[in-house]
Amino acid sequence: MRTAPYPPFEPRRHGLLDVGDGHHIHWEEGGSPRGRPALAVHGGPGSGTRTGGGHGLLDPQRYRIIRFDQRNCGRSTPHAADPATSLAHNTTHHLVADMERLRVHLGVERWLLHGGSWGSTLILAYAEAHPERVSEIVIAAVTTTRRSEIDWLYRGVGRFFPEALHRFRTAPGLPAFPADAPPATPDLLAAYARLMEHPDPAVRERTADAWCAWEDTVLSLEDNPGPSPFGGRPSPDRQALVRICAHYFSHGAWLREGQLLAEAHRLKGIPGVLVHGRLDLGGPPDTAWELARAWPDARLVIVAESGHLGTETSRARVRAAFDEFAGRP
Repeated sequence: MRTAPYPPFEPRRHGLLDVGDGHHIHWEEGGSPRGRPALAVHGGPGSGTRTGGGHGLLDPQRYRIIRFDQRNCGRSTPHAADPATSLAHNTTHHLVADMERLRVHLGVERWLLHGGSWGSTLILAYAEAHPERVSEIVIAAVTTTRRSEIDWLYRGVGRFFPEALHRFRTAPGLPAFPADAPPATPDLLAAYARLMEHPDPAVRERTADAWCAWEDTVLSLEDNPGPSPFGGRPSPDRQALVRICAHYFSHGAWLREGQLLAEAHRLKGIPGVLVHGRLDLGGPPDTAWELARAWPDARLVIVAESGHLGTETSRARVRAAFDEFAGRP
């Protein structure tokens, strides 16, 4: 199993694709033009693709590496950091359609899909809608964005961080919910979404800070030598991320509860590798376990010492999956 990273991602070409409703999504392509097409699906929702080479998971000699920024984030336009930007046409179903439009635009017949966290939800939604267009799937940090998973992330896991959860649920500007009637998680997240559209930039910045402080707290027990995963982003990127996250999660990602697990039978025949950290507090491994049971062609790898951000061990497992799939006919 290869442990050393491959060379950094270097885009060979890029562009903006008109996907309708006034939206243009940024895409870029690197690696071998004749390699196996592989689409990276970023997390968030709303995080965008990060500049740079990442962890060097794909062999650029054997893969045609494609990345894109989902609607309203990264280098896609218009940007969600502007409160005047409407998110009315930004739903899971719009993003699935964008991916299919990008596939056609790039002349790809079938592609490997890879990503994690929110990216895994979008991967599953696309693959279940277009299974004939997916050759393989590699996921690190499995989520299906069920309302139960959202409630865990923004309430349940707070039993480990009660003081931080209290700050998150009583941040300035939020409605004064009665002490004996704490807000339901969708109501709380909808209140954050409204604050992220406030005309006062100071209110939006303060709200984004409160959200990111909670997200970083959930990840605080993991080994992460770099900047804070959420709070360490530039302000426009942080505001877009928080606004889009609150928009999606307050609506249950426009998916029926348990939809992606119930329809996992549509993935039959698509080989998959699911890599999940045993210590992922934000997304415990039970969802990955349920998905592997519903999708017989998937192989689940639980990495004992890893959390949501992953470790060198989990990245080596992901890299091994890519190397395995690169040799398939």
